[in-house]
Amino acid sequence: MTITTPELHRRTSAQKIDLPQIYGSIDFDTLPFRFTTDLDVPAQMRPELESMRARLLANEELVARIAGYTMLGDRYGDAYAALMGERGFKPLVDMLVQACDHGLASVEDAPQELVDLIHDMEHVPAWIDLGLVRRGAELDRLESAFILPFVIRGALLGTFMNTYAALPMAITGALSERTAGKRANETAAFFISSVLPGALERDGAAFRSAAMVRLMHSMVRFNIMKRSKWDSSVYGVPIPQADQMPAGFMPAFLLAVKALQEERPFTEDERARVEFSRYRCYLLGVPEDLLPTEPRAILETMATRSATLRQDFDDDTCGRLVRATMSAEIERDQSRMTRFRTPFERSASKIFLVKNYLDGEEARAEAMGVPITRADRLRAAVTFGYIAARVIPFGWARRVPGLRVLADRQMVRTVEKVLRRYSGAEFETDASSYAHHGTKAG
Repeated sequence: MTITTPELHRRTSAQKIDLPQIYGSIDFDTLPFRFTTDLDVPAQMRPELESMRARLLANEELVARIAGYTMLGDRYGDAYAALMGERGFKPLVDMLVQACDHGLASVEDAPQELVDLIHDMEHVPAWIDLGLVRRGAELDRLESAFILPFVIRGALLGTFMNTYAALPMAITGALSERTAGKRANETAAFFISSVLPGALERDGAAFRSAAMVRLMHSMVRFNIMKRSKWDSSVYGVPIPQADQMPAGFMPAFLLAVKALQEERPFTEDERARVEFSRYRCYLLGVPEDLLPTEPRAILETMATRSATLRQDFDDDTCGRLVRATMSAEIERDQSRMTRFRTPFERSASKIFLVKNYLDGEEARAEAMGVPITRADRLRAAVTFGYIAARVIPFGWARRVPGLRVLADRQMVRTVEKVLRRYSGAEFETDASSYAHHGTKAG
């Protein structure tokens, strides 16, 4: 159920009292420097949406809600992560894994914070239609089987284009190739596994992954606030809900843009895919307010978050994250086939980055240390041709009643095969990397 704006702001302020270990030093009565409603200040908006900014900022109710979610963490995940000071890092991870795999009853002396987190994830809210979720997962299998493995790196790079949103990743040590590869591996494993039949259900593989992602994000918040020189007057809350929304809800946003361009509502299949994205985001802790169902509302919610996020690209933070991620080895399997495939995937990711996040400007990519070479263009063309050669026949087959089931079975097998290459995702964060990392304001 959506909450009123006053209740939202009460919840943000209550974090200071309920979880002083994480939020005790934050002034919730003042919005951070990153949040702006000044039309003279550039915001982190897609070029095609910039003309909407004045109209979006005139919607005081929506702006106020985005402001609230810019200061809100994850009350259940954060409360559990806050036990780290007394119980330690590994016991919290072990108990969460045990609870996900064997149930809460199997966890000896389970803390109430763990019980609350698991119950929150087990509860399917009334605003979620599980039938549509299952249909949406089936429809998304095509992309996860054949497209996502080649563009996941490029999609991740898009989250590093703003200093204020990317800084928590830099502080966690993701500036190294090893850590950047680990994060990319975990992200790919979660999103790809989520489309498998039953993966998001209580005993599904992606349910556990979602719980681990939530804990990882909350541990990042705990460690940043306890161990680093985080300037909350500039950066606000580390990894707030407003920043988690774009990563998980981008597929729904792209569907909304397409529907609005064609001046129509969602089709039945598109609505199922949106519902799947909503439930996946819900399991990651994103609230209903940030997960609307209609094209116009989806676009305006996502665009208002961008319209209020001050534009900034610090090469020492964003550029280094991009370069580390681009150079990292993402797949754990390093067979001869993987080594052959990786250059094609990197080149496709470069083109994806330039087209989707750099306004098609290759010079900007080169300036951040990701030049587009003639070889990149050739490999990307081969890659996208290969993808089309696989996607088109399966897309056709699943529209034929007699072939749909067979095509889906093959896509499931392909997704499982892809996941084996990403096996071993740990969903952990190294607290030792926080202690000596300073931040700069402005």
